[in-house]
Amino acid sequence: MTEILRDILTKYDKDQYAKNTGSQMHKKMRFVNMLNADDEVVQQIESRPDLQIFFTENARCEVPIATTENGKLLSRRIDRMVVDDDNKIVYILDYKTDVDKDAFHANYVAQVQEYITIIKKIYPKYKVYGYILWLHDWTLEKL
Repeated sequence: MTEILRDILTKYDKDQYAKNTGSQMHKKMRFVNMLNADDEVVQQIESRPDLQIFFTENARCEVPIATTENGKLLSRRIDRMVVDDDNKIVYILDYKTDVDKDAFHANYVAQVQEYITIIKKIYPKYKVYGYILWLHDWTLEKL
């Protein structure tokens, strides 16, 4: 019984750590374009040309989107989105803090694909590209 309880508490601790880490990183990422941006985050972005498009003046942060599916409202929030009207392209970026990229990878891909589907309804004449930014190692994954 003690071993089962220890396993439950260990899982709970890991889950809480993951939630707290994710919340903290999302807060840091939200303020990247502001004066009080986290120095480490700014340094990572400045050193990565492939990330810079997501952190320009044109980038939107925590973008609410919604559609209806089978008669039900579907509401989501995109971590970062850039609309390039000149080239008719929308870029979507979702942050993930997981260290083990494979653990929920299929779920995360499905999540970004859902965003892409919704954005294509909003911007029907635009190409839409989705990305995952793995914040533990700053890897950018194009879907």
